[in-house]
Amino acid sequence: MNASAPMHQKWIYRQHPTGVVGPEHYELVSTPLVLDLSDGEVLVEAKYLSVDPYMRINQSLKPTYNAEPHPLNTVQNGGVVGQVVASKAPHLATGDWVEGMLGWQTHARCHQSVVRKLDPGLAPVSTALGVLGMPGRTAWFGLTESGKPRAGEVVVVSGAAGAVGSLVAQFAKKQGARVLGIAGGSNKCQWLTDTLCLDWALDYKTFGEAQQLSDAIQEKTNGVDVYFDNVGGWISDAIFPIINRRARIVICGTISQYSGGLDAPELGPRFLHHMLYQRATIQGMLARDYAHRMDEMLRIVGPWVQRGELVFEETVVKGFEALPGALNSLFTGDHRGKVLVEV
Repeated sequence: MNASAPMHQKWIYRQHPTGVVGPEHYELVSTPLVLDLSDGEVLVEAKYLSVDPYMRINQSLKPTYNAEPHPLNTVQNGGVVGQVVASKAPHLATGDWVEGMLGWQTHARCHQSVVRKLDPGLAPVSTALGVLGMPGRTAWFGLTESGKPRAGEVVVVSGAAGAVGSLVAQFAKKQGARVLGIAGGSNKCQWLTDTLCLDWALDYKTFGEAQQLSDAIQEKTNGVDVYFDNVGGWISDAIFPIINRRARIVICGTISQYSGGLDAPELGPRFLHHMLYQRATIQGMLARDYAHRMDEMLRIVGPWVQRGELVFEETVVKGFEALPGALNSLFTGDHRGKVLVEV
């Protein structure tokens, strides 16, 4: 073995977590990098890697939107932005920036069809994992296709300081809605009102029970027209009783259940009678359902990013070895905006 040969590092998913996911569920493996490529293939060196709540969903032993849970003893799946370092693909050259679901590894040998070429002149390449990537697609289509906010309506967003929630809140403001964001901590709430210019923000940590939060929302808004739910649990318990006539409820995520509630879920809110009384609708949405419409979203949201009309904070963690800990941080609330790991 050539001691000077470049090494291929990868995080292997070894153990199913029953609670919070962490480094103990992974193993960092290093092997010599294989450079042989077939026609149509490229070798991509990772620069930014994504950590996202859906990764924990995919580890559930119960049925989710995947037929099977993430298999053990394989590379953890995830989005990557990187540069082509070798190519046998006619449309990709060495030095090109690309994005794709290449997993938690420093290098990926893949066919050109599984990556998307990026233009680094349009926006920072890291945005392909955030506002101009899957989180942006989730926020845009989840709000506009399922939430359908109208000017003057009240939109409530849980997890409003996160990668998806912060974009949903801003998109709703652009639609002329009045927006209330729910987040954990006074600093996040101040950021929501001062920086994102939301109409209201509430710190869920200051409320002892769902009824108290419900009363606070009702006092500010006189009811909810659109609820974009990223959290689930008791926060949703607080909102269903105060929805308005013809309300639209968008279930994007239930992160409150991801650390132990996936395999043994808590009972959901008893909300069906409220849905009946208000003739409301409730709809789940997944980003994958709109992957074929990515260009449509980019045509609308891309210019807003270029003109500085959207806030898209990134929490960048340094070091490939930090990936499991960065994923864990999604469930402790120690971040704002999109969490990325920079190699």
